Amino acid sequence: MDIHTKIKLYRSAGLLASCVLLLLSLLSSIIFGFVSIGFKDLTASFTSYDEGDMEQVIVRTARLPRAMIAAAVGASLALGGAVLQSVTRNPLASPSVLGINAGASVAVVAAITVMEIRHTEALMWFAFGGAAIAAVIVYVLGSLGREGLSPLKIILAGAALTALFSSLTQGMLAHNENGLQEVLFWLSGSVAGRTTEMLLPALPYMALGIALSFALARHWNVIAMGEESAKGLGQHLLFVKAAAGVIVILLAGSAVAVAGPIGLVGIIVPHIARRFAGRDYRWLLPYSAIIGATLLVLADVAARFIHYPIEIPVGIMTAAIGAPFFIYIARKERGKG
Repeated sequence: MDIHTKIKLYRSAGLLASCVLLLLSLLSSIIFGFVSIGFKDLTASFTSYDEGDMEQVIVRTARLPRAMIAAAVGASLALGGAVLQSVTRNPLASPSVLGINAGASVAVVAAITVMEIRHTEALMWFAFGGAAIAAVIVYVLGSLGREGLSPLKIILAGAALTALFSSLTQGMLAHNENGLQEVLFWLSGSVAGRTTEMLLPALPYMALGIALSFALARHWNVIAMGEESAKGLGQHLLFVKAAAGVIVILLAGSAVAVAGPIGLVGIIVPHIARRFAGRDYRWLLPYSAIIGATLLVLADVAARFIHYPIEIPVGIMTAAIGAPFFIYIARKERGKG
């Protein structure tokens, strides 16, 4: 057996193991919580659903939608981070660090507090608009100067934009106390209380973003080698960057509209995925999607028990996990420089 076949078998086995881990995570998300669900009620909620049984109602109306939303949001954010890290060739790039999540958030908060819009589908379009504006501004700011776009400049531009959008968000909340409580929990990033009806409008856009990112995996491999190399190999850079922008806006915008600005998943997961999949984006993307979904589902389960019986938003859990990892990656890259 040659080395390439061995690597392919290793990656396939790892992908299969990741899928099993994701299924176990989804199962734990459905079973564990303020009310524990037995396997008998879990099975019955799918085979012989009884609306008078409290445990079965909890499974069908709360736990299952919550687990599916966490998985969809986690996969979307992880893929958005993987695509951004390829196009910018920056290991710290992600929708949250580059201000894209903050752009989507400020647009949604403006829609809720200023225009009193509550419908999920309408809020999603505001999230797309805010994410698109943020992506364009970060790209323009990061490209200023004779040397053009650089990994450091795009991170600084993202940090500045995130600070600006955060200030705007706080300003709108300070002048609109009626929407304060409603928006605050959403702003911390949470999948608690989300319903299937909130996920369904976003699902086609998430699926489109995932499909496009997979379809362009070969292009991410080429552009990750550097722009000069990509040009030499006939890569159409403008097309690839524009496609990356659309994909990230679809993934980050729909994720933020459903669950709020959950940070740092897009940074952590692609680095974990590289440990198993290497740098080939044809393998890295499916690994990132599955590990991202698993991470957010498990973080949501942990968020229910860390301050029991009070649940904390899952965005706080991902920030607690991701912040040390962010510092580790930054120090590692500084050491390389």
